[in-house]
Amino acid sequence: MKFLFLIIILSTSIFANQKDTVVYLINEVNIESNSDSKIGVGRLLPVEKSALYSGRKTELINLSNVNANLANNNTRQIFSKIAGLNIWEGDAGGLQLAIGGRGLSPHRVSNFNTRQNGYDIAADALGYPESYYTPPIEAVDRVEIVRGAASLQYGTQFGGFINFKLQEPEFNQKTKVVSRQSGGSFGLVNTFNSVNTSIDDVSVYSYLHFKRGDGWREFSTFNQFGGHFNTKYYVNDKLNIGFEFTKMYYLTRQAGGLTDTEFQRNPNSATRARNWFEVDWNLFSNIIDYDISSTLKLNIRNFGLIAERNSLGVLERPDRMDIGGDRDLIKGSYLNYGNETRLMKKYEIASLPQTLITGFRVYQGRTNQSQGLGSNASDADFNMTSQKSNYLYPGTNVALFAENLFNITDKFSLTPGIRYEYIDTKAEGNFIKIERDQANNIIKNENIFEKRYNTRNFALLGLGLSYFHDKTFEFYSNFSQNYRAINFSDMRILNPNFKIDPNLKDENGWTYDLGFRGNWDNLIDYDLTFFMLSYYDKIGEVVKVDSALFIPYRERTNVSDARTFGFESVVEFNIFRLLNLDYSSMFTYFINFSLIDAKYINSKDKSIEGNNIELSPNVILKSGFSYKLKSFSSNIQVSYMSDQFTEASNTRHSNNAIYGIINEFMVVDLSFKYSYSSFGFETGVNNLFNEMYFTRRATGYPGPGIIPSDGINFYFNINYAL
Repeated sequence: MKFLFLIIILSTSIFANQKDTVVYLINEVNIESNSDSKIGVGRLLPVEKSALYSGRKTELINLSNVNANLANNNTRQIFSKIAGLNIWEGDAGGLQLAIGGRGLSPHRVSNFNTRQNGYDIAADALGYPESYYTPPIEAVDRVEIVRGAASLQYGTQFGGFINFKLQEPEFNQKTKVVSRQSGGSFGLVNTFNSVNTSIDDVSVYSYLHFKRGDGWREFSTFNQFGGHFNTKYYVNDKLNIGFEFTKMYYLTRQAGGLTDTEFQRNPNSATRARNWFEVDWNLFSNIIDYDISSTLKLNIRNFGLIAERNSLGVLERPDRMDIGGDRDLIKGSYLNYGNETRLMKKYEIASLPQTLITGFRVYQGRTNQSQGLGSNASDADFNMTSQKSNYLYPGTNVALFAENLFNITDKFSLTPGIRYEYIDTKAEGNFIKIERDQANNIIKNENIFEKRYNTRNFALLGLGLSYFHDKTFEFYSNFSQNYRAINFSDMRILNPNFKIDPNLKDENGWTYDLGFRGNWDNLIDYDLTFFMLSYYDKIGEVVKVDSALFIPYRERTNVSDARTFGFESVVEFNIFRLLNLDYSSMFTYFINFSLIDAKYINSKDKSIEGNNIELSPNVILKSGFSYKLKSFSSNIQVSYMSDQFTEASNTRHSNNAIYGIINEFMVVDLSFKYSYSSFGFETGVNNLFNEMYFTRRATGYPGPGIIPSDGINFYFNINYAL
């Protein structure tokens, strides 16, 4: 039955592509409730507030148009029309976002510059760019995505830029209350309540959010609490000042990883009962928008983070039982603050509008990470009983950037840019080095103190171009240099399954896009992109064997140079209009299809040369049908991912399951939505055919080994807006 769905979807796309098409470019689209409704994923405008997006591959998700399991932040549904994304799905309750693209690891979105309302939300945007916090999608108005060419305006990440734009205070807004109550399989309970109001020149938007569940697997319970407060003071028609605070806390029990044999026998079994993970995230921001004149705008963002994450459990390989005793404990605390200031100037050359944006960024991060042993009990006791390492990672980043949109004609534009980066990172601390013989006896135990300093500065260049043809389609292309610093977690971690090359160094390279996009009379919407990523000294993982204990492990190192070619396409068809059927309803079909060829090149290790880059499936497909009639809508979606390796050695199997192949899989999701007066009702089934699959092999938390994805599950939601 599942393969029948795939055949129908692929054959439909081939038939649809046989039609001759003319396209009309749009920058942002919204699905309405009549036959003239627009289709397709949105795109950012060439100039938006204090940013330039001309000539770049941009994507925009309007959450009001998404028919998905929002209570569980179901990523494969929410990002269904974003091309080429590789998604990890082993997180119970959708607490953490894990997406990557174009051969980049999905691990906590660490290869994207991830923001909320334009400011950083990661632990440390430079030294530890992992996002333990994801805003509840029910609070998000839209998600903005820019691929690798975002490095000049937003910082050095090969993946690009993701911004969660939350609902905002509205000027002169009558009090509006939204309440969403959700439930689902495995004890899921979710409540989200928000208020948007204004008094005189002050407007406020705030929400409270609580979610709990038992998880698909045993020992997978989670509890999450969060809140957000955003107030804006409209001083006058030129100046407004905003203050925001976001709080998120969750505690989750983690069932650990499985071996391949255990997964094949019973995917929802659990091997660990004593693994826990805790996150406490606190975000602050002050945003000032000042229209100095009709052609000159100033945007100032002050932001900060106070946060903690604690992981507790058994890091032994999944083929070894938990026989009790002290548990491994890693504690991290983050204190970061920064400022990003942008100035936009609009002017004319030969009666054509031009736009210059320039600015700077100052960022100070302070990360403290300690590792040792925790209690030998089974509860979530995060007190450390014995310390093995303790490090302080201070970091400073100063950046200057400028880009200019030159409209050469009314159809053709160029956008050159430059970014200067100063990066200073340090590591100061100590760790206990223990060596054992083959009988596991300790033969060496010493406390080692070390200091590391790494200062670098460099410039990145980029160029984008855009050509509109009779307002029917856009051709775009861009080139951008890029850079990625080694993370703090790459400097020191104690894990029997995972080691760090002490000579690890930063990676650099460039990205290139060439694409066509447009929309023809709201019949067909498309975005077709050819891309290339080139890396020098790409950081990756290889399989090695401990010379003393003869135990295999994964090592993180500069594997070699690498390059990734690919083709990404998202096409959506308004079927009723294509067939000239005059219905008041709308029936659409979309196909999101990507081909990726990612290889290691110029390697000194012949066993690595020509291997696939890890976490780079050759084929990624999402496709589905949507139906909408007045206040009712439904959606069915198929998600397919081909095989992918987990490390550069391209090993297909291991007894301990920490490396090996991730097998291809296909998942079907079904959802419904209906609104009546002020009420809304949503329901659906995720993983309709109960596919047993996994998307990740972990080396550490949430537990080494295969992390299974959820089986079939149901959800429902009742919401009320006053």
